[in-house]
Amino acid sequence: MMNHFMVLAVLLPLRTCYTTYSQQESLVFPVTYLNISKDLALQQLLVEWDVGTSAHDAELAMSFEIQVRRTDVTTTVWTELYNVTLDKSGKPLHWIWDSDLPLECMTHSVRIRSKAEASKIWSQWSLWETVPGLDTSNNNGPQIFPNEKIVEEGSDITLCCIGRKGQIIKEFFLVPAVHVFNHTNSQVRLLTVKNVSHQEVPHITVYCQESCNEEQCYDYAVFLVGKPPDTPNDFSCQTQDMRIVTCTWSQGGDTYLYGQHSPKYTLSEEFSQKPVPCTVSCSEQCSCSWDIGQQRIYNITVTVENPLGKKTATDVFDVTHRIYPAAPFQLWEECTDTDITLYWKHRNRGIELFCQTEVRQPDGKVELHNSSDTHLHYASITLGGLQPYAEYTARVHCAAAKHFWRWSEWSEAQTIRTKEATPSGKLDIWREITPVLGGRNVTLFWKQAPSFRANGRSISYEVTWEKVEGGSKPESISFSSVYNSTRISIDNHSYRFSIMAKNNVNYSLPSVLIIPRATGTEEELSGSELKEEQVNGTDDGIFISWEPRHIYDSYIIDWCNFPMLQPCDLQWKRFGPNTSSALINSAAFVPGVRYNFHIYGSVANRASLLEKKTGYLKELPPLLDPVVEKVELTFNAVTLSWDSYPTNESQSGFVRGYHVYVSPIQEDCSLKGSKKHVLPDASVLCKYTIENPEEKRYTVKHLLSNTKYKLVVKAYTGGGETPIVNFIYIDTPFSSNMLYLLVLLVIVPSLVAAICRWKMKWVKECCCPVIPSPNKSKVLSFKEFKIGSEEVLKISDCIPDMLAVDSNAEAQNIHPWSQLSSMPTEEKIDGHSSSWIYPNEKEERDFTPTPTPQTHTWFENFAYSSHLAVESDPYQIPETLETSKPELSVVLYQPHYYVDIFNEDAASTRRETAGRKASLRYISQTAVHCLGRRL
Repeated sequence: MMNHFMVLAVLLPLRTCYTTYSQQESLVFPVTYLNISKDLALQQLLVEWDVGTSAHDAELAMSFEIQVRRTDVTTTVWTELYNVTLDKSGKPLHWIWDSDLPLECMTHSVRIRSKAEASKIWSQWSLWETVPGLDTSNNNGPQIFPNEKIVEEGSDITLCCIGRKGQIIKEFFLVPAVHVFNHTNSQVRLLTVKNVSHQEVPHITVYCQESCNEEQCYDYAVFLVGKPPDTPNDFSCQTQDMRIVTCTWSQGGDTYLYGQHSPKYTLSEEFSQKPVPCTVSCSEQCSCSWDIGQQRIYNITVTVENPLGKKTATDVFDVTHRIYPAAPFQLWEECTDTDITLYWKHRNRGIELFCQTEVRQPDGKVELHNSSDTHLHYASITLGGLQPYAEYTARVHCAAAKHFWRWSEWSEAQTIRTKEATPSGKLDIWREITPVLGGRNVTLFWKQAPSFRANGRSISYEVTWEKVEGGSKPESISFSSVYNSTRISIDNHSYRFSIMAKNNVNYSLPSVLIIPRATGTEEELSGSELKEEQVNGTDDGIFISWEPRHIYDSYIIDWCNFPMLQPCDLQWKRFGPNTSSALINSAAFVPGVRYNFHIYGSVANRASLLEKKTGYLKELPPLLDPVVEKVELTFNAVTLSWDSYPTNESQSGFVRGYHVYVSPIQEDCSLKGSKKHVLPDASVLCKYTIENPEEKRYTVKHLLSNTKYKLVVKAYTGGGETPIVNFIYIDTPFSSNMLYLLVLLVIVPSLVAAICRWKMKWVKECCCPVIPSPNKSKVLSFKEFKIGSEEVLKISDCIPDMLAVDSNAEAQNIHPWSQLSSMPTEEKIDGHSSSWIYPNEKEERDFTPTPTPQTHTWFENFAYSSHLAVESDPYQIPETLETSKPELSVVLYQPHYYVDIFNEDAASTRRETAGRKASLRYISQTAVHCLGRRL
């Protein structure tokens, strides 16, 4: 047999494509042994098999195909190709399969076939080897699997319920309800839960019931949802005194498993192969301590485990390199005004330490000072260059000097105050001078400069003043530390003021200020000779700049934090000779308040006012609108005046000018010379801008007469202006030009029309006389008497109403009734004018006309030619004639032929008649019956 396989091993590498089928068939080694077992704790199938000794002798590379089948399915649930090289030991092969279903739920079967890797032919399948599940057993009731009732968060779990033989599972469900996948047969039911979450379901309760209702037909199980433990973090071991080793680590996140399922920690040492004799305690951190003994090098492993898994962490160390000293204790000090010597004790005897002292200074800064420590019972360090009478806080920690591992904990902090010393530096002094009768009041102010230090427990101030000339005796006064100003009255001479700070040790250096003689120069400069310049504020303060002068050794700016208060809380700030600008800020600065700044130059302790500035941190709109005190109106303009409006420091910003807004009430404005301004309500106003704040009078022109307008005057600053709320309403008067035009266009034409209407009849009679038509007269109805072709009327047949004498002499009234028979026959032919003669009023009343008035005919003469007849006026009744007598006009008419009606027998020829002028004019006649016979 050995020779056979040796020959085969030699021939295999030389194998060609001409290998016969019988040669390949000789490489087939079927499975000769197969055994299956199961690990219910791990839910694993353990498969063991072998192919016979001949394959082992050849040390063949073999391939095995393994299939797994369950009883409830007809197809395989798992197929895997397993490659292995057989050895000559002849040991069986092993394979492990992890089941996703509890092995108790169903019967599992396995079969295997094999082939040599050099061959293409598989062996026959082995027979199915079966491991029965509980579905084949006769239980007393339904059973739920798996038995382990702890589920890892985020995993998938398949549950099964196995019923008794002959019983059908009726219900199988979870509480609370989660998303599950069901798989069922008559006796076994499956539930698969995907991605179990602890936040949603801290535990799962499963219920199972068979088709019956007895007590043995029910079963339930509770499954906890948890997490495996985290790997121990920051695992390290160290010693404080070379006698005890302590290991510490962080325990990690919550596993949601408690009690008997909570994580368990164990420590083991690999070099000694012994468990570490320590007890683990966990609070914020886990720790475990044990005695060192003689061992110096360790390999410590910490293992944490719960039902869902376990994790480990390892630390390898030399104990002499892991010294973690105890914190120093019992600190005490010795000090002077500038030095502190600090002492402390430690427990690490026999270990050389390196210590570090942390010193916190009065200004909050922290300094570290290193020092070496030996084997003494205490250690010390001296700290120098400190401030007198100042508090310092110190603490110490130490570490191993040879093999540094880590610092010890800090000792308790020790607060130490140095001793007192003479005040250092000078006080900062300033003044305010107020002229009074016979002298001046000087208010001195002082404060501690940045370079000044009191250096003592209690401090007081001493002010001294004396005349510069004259050698007068100095005067002095002392103040406690709560005071920072005093008022001193002096005359008009030059004075020297000084101030010193005093503590329990000594006085500081004096600060000197010289007040010059009262010549009026300084007071005048602080008045009208220096013009205030406006400055702008920023978010950080008010920026001040000035023109530097080389003669001054420093500059001072003073101002009042509260300008409206008395006293105003004077503030000042000093600057070096090379400074020409500063940003003045104060917590007291607020928007809308005007602050005044004075810039002084100082030389030899004498100060001179150089410049004046005024400004706002931020300008705001004016507090009050201008009050219009006077309104002057014309038909096309309005003049507004607001003389009393203030532009001084009472305003919340620099008044830059004014805006005048105008608009008619009923419409938007478009006045000439204005700009449109739209209000929030979309209405439009005309806007005029006055850029001079001292100009408090403005005239709005180009208005319409007899129109209603609304106006408002607003002051504006760098912060804008307040919203427009209240208006002034005006009515422009009626224009006189419009009145004149109205008179010319309406009244004059109307008057002319009225006059024309009144004089129309007169004008018509004068310009266009109406010639009466004789044909329409009733006198022509007498047809018996004719001269030629013309009808002739005898005067005796009719009675005229009145007669007129054509003469320049005074007309003579003739009664138509009494004088008709005695009327003279001669005529006055020389006169050309005629006068009308009317019956008087009494005679009119006595005269009674006929009841029925007829038409009236008007004649120029008593004789006329028929062929020149003209239509007469329309008929008029006598009353109408009577009322219109004053309006009668003389109708001028010159006939071609004249007939003497006063003398019937006259034998005048036509030429004579034509050449003779009529002496009488017939006016009118009424329809009365002629007296006598008819012609």
